[in-house]
Amino acid sequence: QVQLVESGGGLVQPGGSLRLSCAASGFTFSSYAMSWYRQAPGKERELVATVTNGYGIRNYAESVKGRFTISRDSGKNTVYLQMNTLKLEGTAVYYCNARRWSYDYWGQGTQVTVSS
Repeated sequence: QVQLVESGGGLVQPGGSLRLSCAASGFTFSSYAMSWYRQAPGKERELVATVTNGYGIRNYAESVKGRFTISRDSGKNTVYLQMNTLKLEGTAVYYCNARRWSYDYWGQGTQVTVSS
């Protein structure tokens, strides 16, 4: 049974930091590209960051470049999203995604609220 379980969300002030985690199970983690998406209220889901399998190449949305860092630990089957200098527009539900060819798995999401 495939599972992606996100954690680490919460309430943070503008300029603050959070670290999201996504624990994966039920599939060969090292063979999948792992991504974080987010969906703000009233908006479409958007890609935030991706780390590929193999060489671990990282890509980021322009809006988070220089502030967010995605990483993966194959020993723990976990992907992380370190979010620094959070802005008000960072308020969203953040989702973990695993993808390989036609296989596409999603977590249930974790809420991040940036507010003063």
